[in-house]
Amino acid sequence: MMPRCSISPPSDVQLFQTFNGIQQLSQTHNFKAWFLDQFGVLHDGKQPYPGAISTLEKLATTGAKMVIISNSSKRSSITIEKMKSLGFDPSLFVGAITSGELTHQHLLRRDDAWFAKLGRSCIHMTWSDRGAISLEGLGLRVVDKVEEAEFVLVHGTEALGLPSGGVLPMELENLEKILEQCAAKNIPMVVANPDFVTVEAKALRAMPVVMPGYRSFTLWDLEAIFIHWICTLAAKYEKLGGEVKWMGKPDEVKQLDHY
Repeated sequence: MMPRCSISPPSDVQLFQTFNGIQQLSQTHNFKAWFLDQFGVLHDGKQPYPGAISTLEKLATTGAKMVIISNSSKRSSITIEKMKSLGFDPSLFVGAITSGELTHQHLLRRDDAWFAKLGRSCIHMTWSDRGAISLEGLGLRVVDKVEEAEFVLVHGTEALGLPSGGVLPMELENLEKILEQCAAKNIPMVVANPDFVTVEAKALRAMPVVMPGYRSFTLWDLEAIFIHWICTLAAKYEKLGGEVKWMGKPDEVKQLDHY
């Protein structure tokens, strides 16, 4: 048996500190760069949390650089516009990095070996009521027939993108049937939002959910179901033998030079 080695820290060293929120943490003045999530940290999707705006404004006076990091399928510019609509001054942020933006940039640049192998024709699953995701400028051809698709792009779970540029609202079970056909053809999938849970101020209720391969947990937000569905689609696709590229946290970000 290998000998165990234990090191006891000096009695005057505090390994952990507990903070009540960003405001208290900001008062330490120990950090020059701040990477902030948005949903559940700065706002609830409808309004900023109490003290969030004033805290960031005080941070800015200390020279702190703030960047929003979010697993949103929307692009970074849309995220900054969202923050502005909620009362945050966009000049407070150096920028925003979203999983949607990373997806867009990788599909545009294709300097990553995995993305370089993708074709240009895709099945696009997106949002409807929450706002469809634009693929403008990517040189992609959206198709609605599996036999014409070279990969699957998943931004949302409310609709199927149409070749005309519009969207066709579709139930989850029908999207799953399309994915079963795609998996049978070994078509790769790109997921632009890897979150299991999001926060948004709507009618709150407990939703017991069992994720494939995960233990049961509770979602406390009706809106969280949509993000759960994205992960469910991707998890099911992997279970069917499909290849999935998960974009966003906690995956490694190798290039940020376009921000």
